Amino acid sequence: MKLINASNHVLLSMTAAAALFLALPASAEIHSKTRELIVVQPKDLPEQAQMPGNSFFLYSDDHGSTYLYVEQQQGARLTVFDVTDPGKIKVVASAAMTGPGAFDFVRPIDGHGELVRFRDNKSVAVLDLHKVKAPSLHMINELAEGGATESLGESGFLMVNEPYNYVRATPRDYQVVDISTPTDPTLLATVAQVKHKVVNDETGTTFLLGSEGLTVIRRVSVENDYKSEQRATAN
Repeated sequence: MKLINASNHVLLSMTAAAALFLALPASAEIHSKTRELIVVQPKDLPEQAQMPGNSFFLYSDDHGSTYLYVEQQQGARLTVFDVTDPGKIKVVASAAMTGPGAFDFVRPIDGHGELVRFRDNKSVAVLDLHKVKAPSLHMINELAEGGATESLGESGFLMVNEPYNYVRATPRDYQVVDISTPTDPTLLATVAQVKHKVVNDETGTTFLLGSEGLTVIRRVSVENDYKSEQRATAN
């Protein structure tokens, strides 16, 4: 009789442990065999990263921080992620935009701004980044309908008076392949319907904007080298 009770006790413990394990949130991170590559899927990022976006760009401020600005909801919202440490990505702002619709980021201006072009009505604006966590959009109303832009350093630009037609990005699936073991190459992940890609060369991080939101591909050795350089500079 004692043996039966002990067995039941063990069975109940195992059942409880299994239920607890199933209740724990599963990590969506995917690691290569050597753990050099880490694929961070949208569901393993902040909730705002799980929303599809229209366009995005990276911006580094004067204090060593790097931010990813993601345009969402057809230009109605701009979400700002702090991606300084790719292993600890966090949302620092998510603000409503008052522009006329979806837009694209064209080029940096004066080190503290980004030139923006709206897709449908072809107007132009400047995204002011003096306050990196509270960006503001300023329309340039005096411009005639313009086409291509040419940089005048960081503080200005030329715009050519010619018809401009927005060319939509063609969505493509991106596949992440691990070749750390050449005799056994492995497909780590497929990122569906990617329209935009940007790379932070300092940390080796690749950001993909797809149909399911933001996917981040990390390269651990590059991250570690960058952190070592930052520490050496600080000392």
